[in-house]
Amino acid sequence: MGEVRNKQVILRNYVSGFPKESDMYLVEGKITLKLPEGSNDVLLKNLYLSCDPYMRNRMSKFDGSEIEGFNAFILDSPLVGYGVAKVIESGDPNYKEGDLVWGITQWEEYSLVPSTYIVFKIEHNDVPLSYYTGILGMPGMTAYAGLFEIGSPKKGENVFVSAASGAVGQLVGQFAKLTGCHVVGSAGSKEKVDLLKNKLGFDEAFNYKEEPDLNAALKRYFPEGIDIYFENVGGKTLDAVLLNLKIHARIPCCGMISQYNLIQHEGVTNLANLIYKRVRMEGFVVTDYYHLYPKFLEFLLPHIREGKVVYVEDIAEGLENGPAALVGLFSGRNVGKQVVVVARD
Repeated sequence: MGEVRNKQVILRNYVSGFPKESDMYLVEGKITLKLPEGSNDVLLKNLYLSCDPYMRNRMSKFDGSEIEGFNAFILDSPLVGYGVAKVIESGDPNYKEGDLVWGITQWEEYSLVPSTYIVFKIEHNDVPLSYYTGILGMPGMTAYAGLFEIGSPKKGENVFVSAASGAVGQLVGQFAKLTGCHVVGSAGSKEKVDLLKNKLGFDEAFNYKEEPDLNAALKRYFPEGIDIYFENVGGKTLDAVLLNLKIHARIPCCGMISQYNLIQHEGVTNLANLIYKRVRMEGFVVTDYYHLYPKFLEFLLPHIREGKVVYVEDIAEGLENGPAALVGLFSGRNVGKQVVVVARD
């Protein structure tokens, strides 16, 4: 194959505060659909791209204290993130033309990436391919590892999930329900609260924006206290949760989206409760748990096929709508997992 068009979403500026669509721009370049001679890389046609809150951190210019794997995006280059792609040509014998894969790719129509960027080959295609950006990809693994490996839920325990209608939160709640837990979620609109209670099977849910006193709200929903808090937002929510934990509670710490766009981060004042209640609070990075992926699929695929676990996606069609979709995460505009469709096959 010869030279073809290659649309790309490029980072224009490093971001301070809330990101804007104008911090990115769309260009139309060219790419030759042929591996360079002797290359071990993989040439991909991108199909579905994942919009994830952690990407906001990589849009900032770091001060040299960045953690490996979380380094800043490169200005005037395409954004980088998780996606589903089809292999066009491979210099790695583990992949061949036509294979479907998920892993790290670039925000463009075609990408030439090291084969190490691929996390797994997609073996099960009786479910929507877009699911590998969410329920069967990084967010799904995040929910699974955080809840089961750190949270260790037991039947009858009380579980609170913040950002509960998001890509990770909606799964944490459903997985906890499968375990026999009592599950309450918080979200930022009536539509999302209704979704949690009526489609995703949460026992209760509330709109945190309508609660002037989060401590009082949590006491109302958890009169006996919280056994597991799946942390997605940080800030005021975490501070209120710390007042409502049971002894030996667990807090898998996945994200703190309420803080990502603040120039001055909010303080947390109730940390002494970690001591008094003998609480285990543990941050984690999902890549540390990718070795569990086969076990994860064995657990989850039957539940998806039987309709016992459902997944809500918010689909943006076309790369040109990628910047708006990504920025929308930080105002809560999306309902469910935000996906950008580059191509469907």
